[in-house]
Amino acid sequence: MSVLRVILGDQLSSDISALADLDPARDIVLMMEVMEECTYVRHHQQKIVLVLSAMRHFADELRERGVRVDYVPLDALDNSGHLTSEVQRAVLRHAPDRVVVTEPGEWRVQAMMEDWAALTDTPVERRDDGRFFASRARFAAWAGGRRRWLMEHFYREMRREHDILMVGDQPAGGEWNLDAQNRKPLPASAVLPGRLRFAPDATTRAVMALVARRFGDHFGEIEEFGWPVNRRDALRALQDFIERGLQHFGDYQDAMRAGAPFLFHSLLAPALNLGLLSAGEICEAAEGAWRSGAAPLNAVEGFVRQILGWREYVRGVYWTLMPEYEWRNALNAKRSLPAFYWTGETPMRCLREAIGSTARYAYSHHIQRLMVTGNFALLAGVVPREIERWYLAVYADAFEWVEMPNTLGMAVFADGGDMASKPYAASGAYIDRMSDFCPACTYDVKQKTGSKACPFNYLYWAFLIRNEGRLSGNPRLAMPYRTLAGWTQERRAEIHAEAEAFLDGLEENRNTTGDER
Repeated sequence: MSVLRVILGDQLSSDISALADLDPARDIVLMMEVMEECTYVRHHQQKIVLVLSAMRHFADELRERGVRVDYVPLDALDNSGHLTSEVQRAVLRHAPDRVVVTEPGEWRVQAMMEDWAALTDTPVERRDDGRFFASRARFAAWAGGRRRWLMEHFYREMRREHDILMVGDQPAGGEWNLDAQNRKPLPASAVLPGRLRFAPDATTRAVMALVARRFGDHFGEIEEFGWPVNRRDALRALQDFIERGLQHFGDYQDAMRAGAPFLFHSLLAPALNLGLLSAGEICEAAEGAWRSGAAPLNAVEGFVRQILGWREYVRGVYWTLMPEYEWRNALNAKRSLPAFYWTGETPMRCLREAIGSTARYAYSHHIQRLMVTGNFALLAGVVPREIERWYLAVYADAFEWVEMPNTLGMAVFADGGDMASKPYAASGAYIDRMSDFCPACTYDVKQKTGSKACPFNYLYWAFLIRNEGRLSGNPRLAMPYRTLAGWTQERRAEIHAEAEAFLDGLEENRNTTGDER
C-alpha cells in the first residue's frame, strides 16, 4: 500500500508523526509552497523567506535519506496556489491508498483538512502532533471543570509530569516561579553578547530573490536575514544561547535598550515553531546548564517557564476556545490600528524602536511586544482583530496557535480574562524604568498632560476611565481605581478629552497616509 504523507511548512521535524512509519520504497512525501499561505495575512518578507527556505532544506534532507519528495515550488507554472487543490492534484498524480497528515497548528488549516477525504476520494488519517509536552486532549483534561485556567497551575503539572527542574517531588530551589528575580533594568554598563546569525546559503538566496519579486511590497526588510533554516544551524543557535545568553537571560528578560533588540534572549522561537528544534531538547539543554553550574536557576526557570509553561498553555487555550476565540472583544475596542505600526514613523521613541527592529529582523522580544506595541494598542482601544493580524504578519515566529492567545489574552485583554488576571496596561513610567528610550524621546515621560506629555501617561488613565464599568472590580486594579476615585469629574473629562484628541489625530493621519493592509 502506498501512502501520500503531507508535511506542512511548520512541521519540519524528522520525527513528525506523519513520517513515523514511512516506507521509502512505497511512500511519497508531499510538500507545497502556495500563495494562499504567503498571503492570508501579508507576512513579513523575512518570515516568508524563513519558511520557504526551511521547507526546501528539509526536503533536501529527506531526499538524502532516500525519501521520495513531491515538492511543489511557489513559482511552478501549474501551482494552483492552494493547499487543498495541491493535495487533490498530488492524489491524482500518485494514486495513493491513503493520505497521512499531522494535525496542523492553525484552525483554518484543520478546516481544510476535514474536506480532503471527500475531495480526493481517498482516506485521510490525521495524527496527533507529538512535538508538544501536552497533547490537545491532555490540556482539555486539565482544563475541564476548572472555573479558572491559571498558567501557573498548568506549568506545575507539566514540571512534575516531565520531571523538569525537579528535585524529587519538589521544585528545584524550593519555589516554582522565580519571576520576581527577573525584572531588572539593564545597567548602562552592561556588555551584550554578539548574537549568532547565519549567512544565507544558495538555497536561501534563491528564496530571497523569489520573495523580493513576489512579495516586495510586504512589510519589512529582507537584507539582514540571518535566521537558521536547517536543523544543523538551529542546533548551533541553541548552543550559542546556552553558552552566551542564558546566564543573564533571567535578570534582564524584561529590559529594553535602544538599538539592541536581541539582548540576552534566545532567538530560538522561529526554529522551534518550524520544527527545527524540539521543546524537549531546548528545556533539557537549559536544565543541563543549571545542573552544571553554567547558568543560575532564576534564568533557567524563567526560560523553561516560557516553553514548558506558557507555550504549551497558549496552545491549549487556542485549541480549546477556537473558532469563536478569534473574534473576542471584551473591552469593545473600536479604533483602527494606527498607520505607524506599518511605517514606524512616530515621535514615540519606544514604539519607533520596537517597530523598527520588527521591520529589520521580523523580531522584537516579548516585553517590546507586550508592554510597548501591545500596551499602546490596549490603551488606544484598537480593534483586537487588527492588532492580532498585525502580530501574525510581522514576526518570524508567529503562527496563529501561539500568537493569537498571546495577543487577545495578554496584550489587549480581548478575552476578558480567560488567560490573564488583569490587563497589562501601563503608563510611560514602566517603559522609562525598563529601558533607555525615554531620555531622547520627543515627549517627556515625567509630564502627565499637555502637548509634551508622554501619550502613554494620559492614555493609561483614559483607558481606566473608559473601562471603569468592566474593570473597577478587578482586585489587581484596586490601587489605580482608588486613585481615580479621588479625581474630580472635571479632571476625568480633561484626561479623556486629551486622549481622544490624540487618538483622533492618529485616525486622521491613517486616512491620508495609512497602510490599509
